[in-house]
Amino acid sequence: MMKPRILFVALAVCGLFAASPASAGTPAPVTGLKMPESVLAAPDGRLYVSEIGEFGKDGDGQISIIGGDGKPKAFATGMDDPKGLAFSKGMLYVADRTRVLKVSKNGKWKVFATAEAFPVKPQFLNDLTFDKSGNLYVSDSGDLKGTGGAVYRISPEGKVSALVTSEDKRVLAPNGLLPDGDDNMLMVDFLSGILYRITLKTGKMVSVAEGFGGGDGITRDRQGRLWISDWKNGRVFTLKRDGEIKLVKAGFQSAADIGLSADGKFVLVPDMKAGELIWLPI
Repeated sequence: MMKPRILFVALAVCGLFAASPASAGTPAPVTGLKMPESVLAAPDGRLYVSEIGEFGKDGDGQISIIGGDGKPKAFATGMDDPKGLAFSKGMLYVADRTRVLKVSKNGKWKVFATAEAFPVKPQFLNDLTFDKSGNLYVSDSGDLKGTGGAVYRISPEGKVSALVTSEDKRVLAPNGLLPDGDDNMLMVDFLSGILYRITLKTGKMVSVAEGFGGGDGITRDRQGRLWISDWKNGRVFTLKRDGEIKLVKAGFQSAADIGLSADGKFVLVPDMKAGELIWLPI
């Protein structure tokens, strides 16, 4: 496992979050979810969770909201295989297999970027993140065997262009994305388990750390540490600014796209195969 000298630009966590139900201790797992893939804390403190349903089955996917009572409630339905989530200007964006959806506050959604809008038809759109200019980035994990992987940039107007593609042989199955300051983005590859820093202007990739197995989600806590999930092996790691990698917890069936809780005290882990959302104390 390599430990490079690195410098992370910690993004401020700007007091957006309301109090979570964690004040009395670690909340109980949220159960009964149908293949939960991604979790995102909203400015009002509620949690949004993407539920794939049955892989490859159209129309059975949904976004659920988990409030203070810890019970999921359907928010936006009729999706295909919804995965990564991101907020911008009060709207929720969803990576839904080969398209990107835009969901309004009432749960109604429309297609923001069709499959045909991409330079190459996507195969497995996965994670989402925004930059400071309002551009949306989405990872395509390709065929999950090393072919067709890419990271795309979508302008606020919906124009799609490639940031990195499998023409770079290091790009196998891009998955988790996370901003790293104003000019860079982090990406973990699902096949290689390598974490890369990508320069947004040029698409230049630099290896940051490796050993993350089936790398899936990335989040950053308020101390500036990165948390990275390993879907294949059911593990969650931390990566400090000095490059130290630590295994925090193993034993998940499939740790998917993680997120930070509203109060910053927990990393939220969707255990996809178990159908649960786990609160992992920081």
